[in-house]
Amino acid sequence: MILTFFDQFSSPYLLGIPLILLSTLLPALLLPMPGNRWITNRLSTLQLWAINMITKQLMVPLNKPGHKWAIILTSLMMLLLMINLLGLLPYTFTPTTQLSMNMALAFPLWLATLLTGLRSQPTASLGHLLPEGTPTLLIPALIVIETISLLIRPLALGVRLTANLTAGHLLIQLISTATITLLPIMPTVSILTATVLLLLTVLEVAVAMIQAYVFVLLLSLYLQENI
Repeated sequence: MILTFFDQFSSPYLLGIPLILLSTLLPALLLPMPGNRWITNRLSTLQLWAINMITKQLMVPLNKPGHKWAIILTSLMMLLLMINLLGLLPYTFTPTTQLSMNMALAFPLWLATLLTGLRSQPTASLGHLLPEGTPTLLIPALIVIETISLLIRPLALGVRLTANLTAGHLLIQLISTATITLLPIMPTVSILTATVLLLLTVLEVAVAMIQAYVFVLLLSLYLQENI
């Protein structure tokens, strides 16, 4: 069977059963459960420090009513972070390279922020569709443009995460294939290519963390607009 570069993005199957759900839930199972003791091991302490730091960063743009979303946003951030980082390991599957999964995360949360604003302050939420001081002739066109920009937000969230992770995985596979192919022919060039591959891997680790943070941060900004 001839494999292509895009086969790494197809969902794995076992006996005809898709394993994407297992690969999505497995990272969460790797986190240690908090105990009831004051002093725990270093891994639990590091996990608690990371969760506290992430929560503080996500709550900065939100006012006090938005702090009710702290558990949802922090949990989503930890989930995306674990999935993105574990997906960089060899012979693993990254669920966040699937647009369907990213849209399944982005659309309900975006819709929840929109409905929250329409319920709590409908006038202010609808006021975002028409900037203050707009000339009368431009009012219909601006309402249409702002409505389209509002409805395209979940699509932008999902496509941004999918495109960045997919591009990184493809680059890693292309350069690693070139490194192995050039090794018996031109060892010096192969070593240089391997160095580029190492630097690219470090970059992709940073991209995996940044994209998870950007995804959740934009959701928190959308929430701030509506509360």
